[in-house]
Amino acid sequence: DGDEDVVPFADEVFRVPQAPTLLAPLLTVVPLQLFACELAHAKGLDVDQPRNLAKSVTVE
Repeated sequence: DGDEDVVPFADEVFRVPQAPTLLAPLLTVVPLQLFACELAHAKGLDVDQPRNLAKSVTVE
């Protein structure tokens, strides 16, 4: 919550607005998902075909 002590140690900082506890996950999930996607692309990973993902579909 507003911890500015980490700013000198970071290249990028995600700032999320203050929100009630129950709404905070809604404000953080999208930026973190985009961060994870960009990180995977930077590492050369295919985000559409993750390894070790077993596909199981049951159709009746």
